[in-house]
Amino acid sequence: MIHFDEKIEFSNVANDVLTVGELLVDMISDGYDSEKESKDYHAFFGGSPANIAMNIKRLGAQSTIASAVGKDRFGNFLLNHLIEAGIGTHLIQQVEQSTSLVVVTKSTSTPIPIFYRGADYHLKYSDILEQKIIDSKIVHFSCWPASSMPVRTTLEQVIQTARQHNCLICFDPNYHPAIWQHNEDGISYVKHLISQSDIVKPSEDDANRLFGEASYEEQLENFLQLGAKLVVMTLGKDGAIVSNGVETIRFDTMATEVVDTTGAGDAFWSGFYTALVKGCTVKQGLKLGFAVSAYKLRYVGAVVDLPNLEVVQQMFEL
Repeated sequence: MIHFDEKIEFSNVANDVLTVGELLVDMISDGYDSEKESKDYHAFFGGSPANIAMNIKRLGAQSTIASAVGKDRFGNFLLNHLIEAGIGTHLIQQVEQSTSLVVVTKSTSTPIPIFYRGADYHLKYSDILEQKIIDSKIVHFSCWPASSMPVRTTLEQVIQTARQHNCLICFDPNYHPAIWQHNEDGISYVKHLISQSDIVKPSEDDANRLFGEASYEEQLENFLQLGAKLVVMTLGKDGAIVSNGVETIRFDTMATEVVDTTGAGDAFWSGFYTALVKGCTVKQGLKLGFAVSAYKLRYVGAVVDLPNLEVVQQMFEL
């Protein structure tokens, strides 16, 4: 069980967080979905695991991402962003397929993405990736690498190695049917991954897609029954509800200004992980995760110029 008032004990290894999955370009609109159709879109560094790795580095912890990009301008654009942020690119494989893109129209609620997938699902398991798993405290992934072969096989090997070496395994069960093959039972596979994970953070929409509509408490129980040790269900403007199977806590949103919701969940993960590896209790880590998310909501793009975690803590008086 993961206790709210206790710190998580980690092995003394060099890397704090390894994220595995998509590194891609977010094409984000100038206008909002409530306005007339946008004609102008701009390229931003993106991909949920990539966003988290970038944020963690800026917050003051060590992070690395394993992913695949194309041998093209977009791939070089993403690699250069990682290099400028001081994140190593030795786990980024360049493949023949085109770099993946997501087109997002800005929204003050949950944005609806359009997916153009290519290189991201061609990540292969390797000796260097295996060693990085062993050298990491936390391993994080989302539904993207789970939704397509051959990277799904890679993900299964990552999870197996992480479990063998007592890494904290964290899963963003952001199931969306658009990224799965037609007629494939993605929901069953996502439930299998939940059973292999320590911490999961579904949104309310994610939970409804996986289990159908139900009360918040029922949804938490759905995840816990599959084997997750801690469930963080985000509720947009209504904050979040969190359970470890024994105790359930509600958190109000800390957001006072919403400019762009893209990457808000990634910002939460980043603040939460950084707080945990810096020695905060789980409850403190949750608060700091929500604070980092609130900070990100003030700006456009999935990755913004975050301050050190201690500065965020002072800003939100935590």
